[in-house]
Amino acid sequence: MGLAILLELGHTSEMDFAYALRPLAAFGLVHGAHEWIEMFLLIQGDFQDGLSNLWLSSLRIILLALSFMLLIAFGARLIAGPGGRKTQWIMMLSLLVIWIFGLLWVLYNQPPSPQRMVAADVYTRYSLAIPGAVLAAWGLILQRRRFIRMRLPDFGRDVLFAAVAFALYGCVGQLFSSSSLIFPSEYLNQDLFVRTFGIPVQFFRALMAVLVAVFIIRSMRAFEAETRRRIQELHEKEMNQRKRLEDTRAELLHRTVIAQEKERTRIARELHDEIGQTLTALGLGLRGLSQSIDTKPKQAVNQASQLENLAVSGLVGLQRLVSGLRPPQLDDLGLLAALRWCAGEVSEHYDIPIEVRGNEDNGMLPPEVRVVLFRIAQEAVNNAVRHSDPSKVIVSLTKQAGLVRLSIEDNGSGFDIDKTMQEAVKREYWGLLGMMERAELVGGELRISSKPGEGTIFTAEVPLEQE
Repeated sequence: MGLAILLELGHTSEMDFAYALRPLAAFGLVHGAHEWIEMFLLIQGDFQDGLSNLWLSSLRIILLALSFMLLIAFGARLIAGPGGRKTQWIMMLSLLVIWIFGLLWVLYNQPPSPQRMVAADVYTRYSLAIPGAVLAAWGLILQRRRFIRMRLPDFGRDVLFAAVAFALYGCVGQLFSSSSLIFPSEYLNQDLFVRTFGIPVQFFRALMAVLVAVFIIRSMRAFEAETRRRIQELHEKEMNQRKRLEDTRAELLHRTVIAQEKERTRIARELHDEIGQTLTALGLGLRGLSQSIDTKPKQAVNQASQLENLAVSGLVGLQRLVSGLRPPQLDDLGLLAALRWCAGEVSEHYDIPIEVRGNEDNGMLPPEVRVVLFRIAQEAVNNAVRHSDPSKVIVSLTKQAGLVRLSIEDNGSGFDIDKTMQEAVKREYWGLLGMMERAELVGGELRISSKPGEGTIFTAEVPLEQE
């Protein structure tokens, strides 16, 4: 049994049952060593009065007690569970103390003779073997309930049979021990067992041990079932994650299309309202200028000056529109320059000081990272000045080895993050969600720290590929 369990435990398992089986395997090996010594003493009859007999008999008692302590450890581990290490040790130490003091009493009251070792053997079986078998049976019954909760009823039936075999092994096989002065071995002993059942009690113990080994090893197939279940759970988790990613991509594509159409509508409206009207006014002005240039030269000069101012105004509007779409500083001078330009525009419009801090070498960032971080900063700054009423906003950009970090901090009113995110999903406010998705698109992460009345900090971190 010990060897078979050790071989089976080579398969890794996270079940607590696997850890509890280790002392059971040790019990089988140590008890087997005790049986070999006992057989040797029975065969070598000429050792019975020698010093070697005393040492071997003492070693046999020690191995017998150690094996049953390992059996107690097995049952106590199953009963206490993975979190009951203290309870397990209390059970083991209590029985060990009882055995030690009782053994000393037996040895003190027995005269030096072969009967002293027989009495020590009987007392060890009564004080350790029977409680150990009872604890093992109880623990296996509890393990059966765990298997049933795990939807493994077949393995629960195997450990139930093993529990019955352990109970018979301890309460019957160990009760009928050698005849000695220890009560009740004077009456319930090996001789009575042979007269009653016609077989030696050692054969009964061996039969029960074989049944325990068979059913324990059968129950260890639960490890394979557990492994298959874990593989299936991992597969389902992977499939769910893939589905979630696909749904996210589809939703992102849907939002991207909507955003593109909204942006096109906005550009078309601004071109029509501002640039279109400017060009119409220029056309009408040039037509009037051509008619009055000969007859009213002075008026024509004034009109030409007005048309020039109108053209400049239209050019400024066109530049503002183009810069809003993609600031030229982002490509020409880098992210830090674009952030300073954006801060200047917002600060001038809302009359709120915006400070930009950062390293000057951020122009070497990949283009897609520059765009994502710029849009995140743009959205965060606009949200701050529109909704938080801050007196100051600080934008920080730092680049470290393999990482770029963007931080937007304001001292405004702040907000409840959970409540705001729920409202954003419910009412389809894509500002915060869009900032998070932009960071994820380049393999980064956006963290938000905010409480009502304590301001807000947006922190975006994007890993960079090694050069």
